[in-house]
Amino acid sequence: MQSGIHATEMILFLLLLFVAAFATLARKLRTPYPIILVIAGLVLSFVPGIPRVRLNPEMVFVVVLPPLLYSAAWLTSWRDFYYNLVSIFLLAFGLVGFTVVGVAAVAHLVFPGFDWRLGVVLGAVVAPTDAIAATAIARRVGLPRRIVDVLEGESLVNDATALLALEFGLSLVSGNGVPSVAGGLLRLAYLVIAGLAVGLLLGAVVYWFEKRVDDGRVESVISLLVPYAAYLGAESIHASGVLSVVTCGLYLSRRSATFFSPGVRMRVNALWNSLTFILNGLIFVLIGLQMHYVASGIRGYGMSKLIFLGVLFSAAVIVLRLIWSFPGARVAHFMRTRFLGQKQDPPSWRGSFVVGWTGMRGVIALAAAMSLPEVLQDGAAFPQRNLIIFLTFCVILVTLVLQGLTLPPLIRALGLAGDSGTEQEEEEEARRAMVRAALDYLEAAGEREKEEAQAADGGNAKPDNDGHGMTEIYDDLASHYQHQLTSLAAEHEAGHDGSNRRGHYAKFLEASREVLAVEREKIIALRDQGRISDEVLRRLQTELDLNETRLLLADAEELEE
Repeated sequence: MQSGIHATEMILFLLLLFVAAFATLARKLRTPYPIILVIAGLVLSFVPGIPRVRLNPEMVFVVVLPPLLYSAAWLTSWRDFYYNLVSIFLLAFGLVGFTVVGVAAVAHLVFPGFDWRLGVVLGAVVAPTDAIAATAIARRVGLPRRIVDVLEGESLVNDATALLALEFGLSLVSGNGVPSVAGGLLRLAYLVIAGLAVGLLLGAVVYWFEKRVDDGRVESVISLLVPYAAYLGAESIHASGVLSVVTCGLYLSRRSATFFSPGVRMRVNALWNSLTFILNGLIFVLIGLQMHYVASGIRGYGMSKLIFLGVLFSAAVIVLRLIWSFPGARVAHFMRTRFLGQKQDPPSWRGSFVVGWTGMRGVIALAAAMSLPEVLQDGAAFPQRNLIIFLTFCVILVTLVLQGLTLPPLIRALGLAGDSGTEQEEEEEARRAMVRAALDYLEAAGEREKEEAQAADGGNAKPDNDGHGMTEIYDDLASHYQHQLTSLAAEHEAGHDGSNRRGHYAKFLEASREVLAVEREKIIALRDQGRISDEVLRRLQTELDLNETRLLLADAEELEE
């Protein structure tokens, strides 16, 4: 027992050491870290003496997947997700179905021992793109924001569709008959509706609780429990745990701007940044390390033939996505402009090609493949199980490495790099609105101070004993914000002067906190009006939280004196 614990500790220590070392290398090489970690894990799998760690599919689905999906959903802008809903659903539902049918046809014709039923299983396994890889790579290589929004939304939703298709394929292979179209649609409707309902219900309960608690430690623990509660709650009623987690994450992320205090928000964000990096790193290293198990389980094929089949199948999966991306973009544009009234330019072939090329697979696909039963209900071995796992591993490796490494030069060659003008414009508009709101508040607060002083002195306002009127505090702050507004175009942040006198300095700190609250309310209102995205809100809110933290530290120092 004791030796088993020590062995587990040593393996975990080595894995974390690999993650830290290779993530550092990825940063020096300016390469998305999932790519380097997968390659490193693959290389390490052939090194004698390296601990053999088998990826447990139950651990992935129950332990690792919920927090990573929740984190990805938390960082997704609801405005952009809703705006791109048609494009996302055509990829998450239409492309998944097209991939399953296409792979079934290819597998039946190309791979020995495969019939169309095993092809459906294989297609369902490789159909879902990976939310982790899509977010980590797409943001890193500088894809246009509109494309990143669609890819992230697709990867959040298509897991549920692919897992339903896998359910369908397994029932075919096990001999339980061909499910009817009506039965399949009813099952899909239940998965989606029940999953959404569980996620929204849990989100509403957590929101009610969070509004009444302001303790960073307690709220950090709650934030860690929420994705597991959403996933397990939905799975317990045989609904989609993936959609439940995504729904809960989107719901709470949008409302976190109001129920998290600045200090709690900074603590929770730091916790999740570290947690997601560790989990992502471990998963991608483990994907690479699975090569030993994947290759050792296959009999009757030479290594050269296996590599040929893997490359051929990976190319087929990539081509299927590319085939779908062009007409899919046209159909999405037609529906969005004709039925939703969205004003959009027709999709360009460049954008459609990039969407088709950015179909990285990851841990969901490998976990789905490894979760296939080893034996059927009649006791017979599951046909071609090891080959399915190997082909899935090849698709993951090729899409992550080949597509991930070629994306930067591709988007530069297509002229799509650095297309973030809309987001920059939104941020500039938000900053101007924040400063104007602060100036309006300071002007009104200064007038109130004058009126109160006049009322206290019988209509004759007098300066304070130290010769400084309290309204000078508001004048100082107003001068600071006015200077910030005029110099905003040059991205110059003006400093502000405080009073050295304790009374005035305390008042200055109080007024500064009030102004920060006004600015925070303003950007939340802009987000709610759809004028800025959730990402712009988070970026500006982080700045306000840091400013408020500095004020709290200054206030604490003042009290100590």
